[in-house]
Amino acid sequence: VQLQASGGGLVQAGGSLRLSCASSGRTFSSDAMGWFRQAPGREREFVAGISWSGGSKNYADSVKGRFTISRDNAKNTVYLQMNSLKPEDTAVYYCAADGRPNHYIMKVADPHEYDYWGQGTLVTVSS
Repeated sequence: VQLQASGGGLVQAGGSLRLSCASSGRTFSSDAMGWFRQAPGREREFVAGISWSGGSKNYADSVKGRFTISRDNAKNTVYLQMNSLKPEDTAVYYCAADGRPNHYIMKVADPHEYDYWGQGTLVTVSS
């Protein structure tokens, strides 16, 4: 199983980035997916999650209205569109997959609910 995150980079405050996470080695369409982030000196925190069906999406309060999670099952990819970026969004962003097929995660913000993790992609927002 591999999760390959990409799309990070340096952007000015107010700008946008789109992160991608390509999955291989699993039936992607059966997996709930999530995005987490970790800033230096801080714990990993939940950013957004999407159910395996795509019908349920959840966001951290800090990103609601600015970030959008989506998935393209034909491309085995989950996306995180990030708009109106702020310096406090600076972090390494990780994608994660629930290893239980067709499972609805009750605690989407709990990293222990996810079985597979990507390597992370760095997002730096300058002020």
